[in-house]
Amino acid sequence: MPSRIAVVGGGISGLTAAYRLRQALGADAQIDLYEAGERLGGILHTARVGGRHVDVGAEAFIIRRPEARDLVTELGLGDRVVSPTARRPAVWSGGRLHPLPAPALMGIPASSDVVVGLADPADIGRIAGEPDRPWRWTPDDNPSVGALVADRFGESVVARSVDPMLGGVYSSLAGAIGVREALPALATRLDAGAPNLTAPVAELTAAGAGGGPVFGALIGGYRVLIDTLARAAGVTPEFCSYVMRADSRPGGWTLQVSGDRSVDYDGVVLAVPAWVAGRLLRESTPDLAAPLSAVQGASSVVVSIALDGGTPLPEHSGVLVATGESLHAKAFTFSSQKWAHLAGDGPVSVRASFGRFGAPVPDDCIEPGVDDRIRAEALADLDEVCAAAGVPAASPHVIDLKLQRWTNGLPVYAPGHLTRMADVARARPPRLALAGSAYAGVGVPACIGQAGRAVAGLLADLDMKE
Repeated sequence: MPSRIAVVGGGISGLTAAYRLRQALGADAQIDLYEAGERLGGILHTARVGGRHVDVGAEAFIIRRPEARDLVTELGLGDRVVSPTARRPAVWSGGRLHPLPAPALMGIPASSDVVVGLADPADIGRIAGEPDRPWRWTPDDNPSVGALVADRFGESVVARSVDPMLGGVYSSLAGAIGVREALPALATRLDAGAPNLTAPVAELTAAGAGGGPVFGALIGGYRVLIDTLARAAGVTPEFCSYVMRADSRPGGWTLQVSGDRSVDYDGVVLAVPAWVAGRLLRESTPDLAAPLSAVQGASSVVVSIALDGGTPLPEHSGVLVATGESLHAKAFTFSSQKWAHLAGDGPVSVRASFGRFGAPVPDDCIEPGVDDRIRAEALADLDEVCAAAGVPAASPHVIDLKLQRWTNGLPVYAPGHLTRMADVARARPPRLALAGSAYAGVGVPACIGQAGRAVAGLLADLDMKE
């Protein structure tokens, strides 16, 4: 009998899982994809702003990791991958623009020289003298990135270099993110007996230098990948379909779906946020549901701005805002300067990002008219950055603007998160697979890789080979 599999969640993880299942099980398998929203892609969303398609969620992926690069090539989209231009980001601190510290490991400087003028003078000396200070690290240690860097390099380095970098990746400050969760290669070297923090950071940054572009993006936006994956998976998504719970039964699982439907499956892939998976499993598998439900999410808002063609911007690819600054935005991406395919004729594209874990942007129920306030703050902040760079105000040249909310868009990778998720993986019931950004990293390559591993485990449960 052909297999009948359910995939819950139509983001990049769910679509990758559906595609891998189709490859393994063939055209006769029934693969039902349930999506609670009205579109596919999840946090990957391409919108038309100023007549141009731009990404208003994640916009890039780490090209040095193979998962996304290989999938894009496999789907025949390799010629659409582009690398950033030579422009570099800047850091906004003390009311002005500073060069982004380099070389650095997620904002952790490889030497004191690279943060001169950005960090406090006392912390410059602290970095320089760090190798000579007493050091203790054991393989049981797992501090937050912020706690480790503040102790060894100083608070100003965290606020002005590390926070801006991690805030863009995790939508959380360094104090909320574990060293082992965000920087596993660093943790490995510390566990192996590194004599201080300076040595492994310098080693890792040197190893990564000269390796070609780090990031890539797709011409046409992520919608190209999402649409191609959906076609290759051969699925017809059920939109606005809420899965209420998942119950184990002999030989598979039963899903309770909105509309009072009860549907039996040979296997299920839950490609939803961890806390959603916890809710679905609360009744049937409470021991597994508890750690999933405990994962917290970080919310953010992206304001995509289209300016008149030729509108000048500061000579950077974007601006990362240090913690504690007066700007409301946490970052700007000057997309038309970061990506060559968005340059040239047509509107100038800019992204402003707001919100992070612990400081979410309120919704209209809490603050009526909040979206108008955010739009105004985005433009005011952009004008202030332009003024600091000696560039005319950009706000008079706005031709279009779109605000996109991401409520609990990313899981918080707090210290110990990966250990808890490893425990979840070991406790996975037969014929139930877990995919998404909570298990092995928040980036697109990590999600694609986790979806592939989830499918491999499910296929093994079904006594099939991938």
